[in-house]
Amino acid sequence: QLNIVESGGGLVQPGGSLRLSCAVSGRTVDYYHIGWFRQVPGKEREAVSCISRSGTRTNYADSVKGRFTISRDNAKNTVYLQMNSLTPEDTAIYYCAADRYRGSCSVVSYDYWGQGLQVTVSS
Repeated sequence: QLNIVESGGGLVQPGGSLRLSCAVSGRTVDYYHIGWFRQVPGKEREAVSCISRSGTRTNYADSVKGRFTISRDNAKNTVYLQMNSLTPEDTAIYYCAADRYRGSCSVVSYDYWGQGLQVTVSS
């Protein structure tokens, strides 16, 4: 059983930064592609960023390119999402998810999900 726990969310002012962490347990994280997704009420969950098992391949949504950086520390079984220059449009529940095989940065490709955490960007 794979367990995924997100941390690091909260309230931040526009222009600020947050770093989200995704801790994986139950299996070593290097077995999995890891993705960050987000969802706002009334909208579909969308991919924010994904990273391959080895960390050599990353994907970003156009809306976060140049502002967000995904990284992984397989020794710590943790994946990070550094979010800079945040705007109110980044307000959402952020989810971390794991994919064993497919390697596509899309919601339907991911099998294991964390509970999600709130990120609110507001002055």
